[in-house]
Amino acid sequence: MPKVINKKSIQIASQSIPMQILSSTPGRLRLRVAPSHRQVGEMQRIASALEADPNVNQVRTNIQNGSIVIYHGTQDASLDNIFATLQDLGIILGNITIGKTDAAAEVSNAAADLNNRVKQATNNAVDLRILFPLGLAILAIRQFMIQGLRLERIPWYVLAWYAFDSFIKLHGTNNQQHSSSES
Repeated sequence: MPKVINKKSIQIASQSIPMQILSSTPGRLRLRVAPSHRQVGEMQRIASALEADPNVNQVRTNIQNGSIVIYHGTQDASLDNIFATLQDLGIILGNITIGKTDAAAEVSNAAADLNNRVKQATNNAVDLRILFPLGLAILAIRQFMIQGLRLERIPWYVLAWYAFDSFIKLHGTNNQQHSSSES
């Protein structure tokens, strides 16, 4: 028998909630909620809306793991109804590796810290966005002087391209941000 739920719990979300399907077997669907949405209230709202579906037998949530397990009828229509309910709640099913992983965040933070130290050491004259392409350009010139135009190991023109490309990419992002903020 369908449960009656209050309108607050079935409001369409103003912000999308990324989730990933971990497993789908007949009668059971397991989802993983993105870390940024693993709050008790939000997961309970989702569980309450799912429990209102007459095809859903039980919903279990685990806040720490961000897991929602839905036990439902084995008909295809019941799974379609569950997906429709999830969509109404603003849930986007897909890969939830939005943002940086812990390792990527640590590497980014270390690079940003090193960049700040280089800026401080040079009184804001240069930073890694200048030094990295410059280092590759110097290495390209060295390779060219030693090897000439021979195509052994890493040719000078590959290093020259990396120097140019990294300079454009490291400075192009900054210019795009300035132009969008001026508009």
